[in-house]
Amino acid sequence: MEDPRPEKVAVVDEVRSRLADAEAAILTEYRGLTVAEMAQLRTALTAAGGDYKVYKNTLVRLAVAGSRHEPLSTLLQGPTAIAFVSGEITAVAKALRDFARANPSLVVKGGQHGEGVLSAADLTALADLPSREVLLARVAGAIAAPLQQLAGLFQALPRNLAYGLSALIDQQGGAPAETEAVPEEPAPAAETPAPAEAEAPAEEAPQAEAAAEAPADAPADAPDPEAPEA
Repeated sequence: MEDPRPEKVAVVDEVRSRLADAEAAILTEYRGLTVAEMAQLRTALTAAGGDYKVYKNTLVRLAVAGSRHEPLSTLLQGPTAIAFVSGEITAVAKALRDFARANPSLVVKGGQHGEGVLSAADLTALADLPSREVLLARVAGAIAAPLQQLAGLFQALPRNLAYGLSALIDQQGGAPAETEAVPEEPAPAAETPAPAEAEAPAEEAPQAEAAAEAPADAPADAPDPEAPEA
């Protein structure tokens, strides 16, 4: 730029600085919007974490030249306003989408997030995503659900174990009755066989031998030969 005016240099520096500090930038065409509608759009974007400002295309081209934001120069066609995103890009994309539904004069061209260039379709997809809070709640719920199931399993284990043991006892015919322990009797000693009846006591044996030696036919009244005659 030959002999630039100070105000133009200030605008270029402002655009360059704001693009460097922003999380993302979304370019729109606002042709046909009234002053009142532009004010409403700025209010909606401020609530979503964005700042909406109109710049001349030539100055924006100078601001992005040679920087990582240079791809934005392809979107600088027609009256252009930039939504600088300081919060969530999804929230700003939603605000632009919702406003464009009620005011078709607003056209979302595209943008840039980090090093990535976003098309109008990409921004529509981002606008359809749930908010960060909703996504975090869903992730937390997805993590908490298995933990709750695991906790319920741990709580059910003792109860199920008791049910299982009860069913097993019933299947076996009930719990065995408690009985008093009976001491074991000592084994009986081996009995000595009794002597046969035919055997006589040892001391009776001589008498039996003497009876056997006596004459069997001696007369009971025989006189004693040594006795004197009457």
